[in-house]
Amino acid sequence: MKEIKAFVKPNRIQRIIEALTDNGFESMTLSHGEGTGAFKAKRARPSLDFRITDSPVVKLELVCQNEEAQAAIEIILANGRTEEPADGIIYLSNIEDAFQIKTGESLKRYDL
Repeated sequence: MKEIKAFVKPNRIQRIIEALTDNGFESMTLSHGEGTGAFKAKRARPSLDFRITDSPVVKLELVCQNEEAQAAIEIILANGRTEEPADGIIYLSNIEDAFQIKTGESLKRYDL
């Protein structure tokens, strides 16, 4: 399994969620955050929580089967891209396994 973490602009997240959902990716987690990337937008402002100048981001987390990861990444890229710099970043990680808390059942599919 793969874990995808995407840090995207807040004004693109609804479009990304809708595209992922339309393509069968229904379970994801969203978190608000603040980015500290190299690019500093003219409209960047001091954070209320941290003593750095920054811009808001949304972190999208999604776990999927190995064969589904590239499709999810392409959807995020296509719907997160803008004409401006600093559209965000996507991380891809391996997940050894995942378990349903209620049943203890593994979510990993085995290819035989």
